[in-house]
Order: sequence, then C-alpha cells, then structure tokens
Amino acid sequence: MAVGDYLSGIFGSSPVAPMQKHMAEVFLCVSELLPLFEAVIKKDWDKVKEIQKKISDLEGNADKLKKQIRLQLPKGMFMPVSRRDLLEILTMQDKIANTAKDIAGIILGRKMELPEPIAKDYLPFVERCIEACAQAQKAINELDELVETGFRGHEVKLVQKLIKQLDKLESQTDTFEKKTRHKLFAIEKDLPPVDVMFLYKIIELTGDVADRAQQVGSRLQLLLAR
Repeated sequence: MAVGDYLSGIFGSSPVAPMQKHMAEVFLCVSELLPLFEAVIKKDWDKVKEIQKKISDLEGNADKLKKQIRLQLPKGMFMPVSRRDLLEILTMQDKIANTAKDIAGIILGRKMELPEPIAKDYLPFVERCIEACAQAQKAINELDELVETGFRGHEVKLVQKLIKQLDKLESQTDTFEKKTRHKLFAIEKDLPPVDVMFLYKIIELTGDVADRAQQVGSRLQLLLAR
C-alpha cells in the first residue's frame, strides 16, 4: 500500500496513528546500529556497507512518511492535542533516524575502527541507546489512548511511568558516553588526530540517539501537564 493511501485511510479514525507508524520506522532504523557496530568491531566492511544501506533506506522510508504526514495531517482537529504539537513530536522522532543515518554514513565513509579499549564496552552503550528509543516508542504508542481519554485518568499515569523509565535509560547512556570519552582521552595521543576527532563525533552521535528519544518523551510530558 502506498504511503499516501495508508494515511488517507487512517487519518479519519486516528490522527496519531501515522505518528506511531513513523516511530515504528524510526525504531527499525535505530535497531540496525547494533549489528552495524558489531560489524565495525569485526572489521567486516562488506557487512558494514550492507547495514549502512539498510539504515539509509529505513531513514528514507521514515522521511517519506514524515513528509506525507505534514501534508495530510488535518488542520481542524477537535482534540486535546494540537496539530502543532503532533508536528513537533514528529520532528523529534525524525531526528532520531537522521542521527542513526549520520552515524552509519561517517563510519562507512571513513572506514572507522574502534580502538580496543573503546570497542570492549561500546556495544552495551549502543544497546542502551536503542532501549531508550524503544521506550520512546512505547510512550508514543499510548498517544491514541491519551487522546481518547482526554489526557486524564489511568492512561496519564501509565505514560508518566514510561517517560520516567525513559529518563532513567537516557541517564544511563550519559554514563556510558562519559566513560567512553574518558577511555578515548587516555589513548588519543597514540591515534591520528583526525581519527580522534571523528571518534569523539561518533561517541557524541551515539549518545544523541538516546537524547533525542528522551526529547520525544519530554514533549509528551508537556502535553500531560496541560
């Protein structure tokens, strides 16, 4: 089914359903970061290239859906959440996929290798960032229920709990990021300066995956507070 047909068929019953579909595409994209870094650590560049293309394709799918949502999201919705709020959340979701694409592109383009002290604990860092994205998806998947209940009752408490857990996951990724930066700092004098610069960038972008997922939760939190 074409994206346009999909949207035209569901907007009438649920204005937030396309948002949830978009977040699902975003999560598929981010999930590929784990096998990507596994291939990097193994120096399997054919696999890295294959996964980079998959991430790029998934990001492209999410981007097409984002554009369709922006064009077709109704402007006169009588509901407890505005069109502007939905579009802001959509933008935040989109930035998660963009970050994953940036990571994969830099790694493949430069054939970046992770030094042993960093590679040892990098996968748990990536896994925690993916978990944060999954948690953001869980919260977004409750958005239709929030709308139906008028942002009241048990559903609000459930989403607040999901957001609290998301904040905890993001905090854990911050800890991973700081430790990884510290390890790189300890060995950077032994590495080519340009490589060091891009390694810091990859570490930052990896942490950004969780940061941007948390931003989705924070935006939902603002809706709950209204």
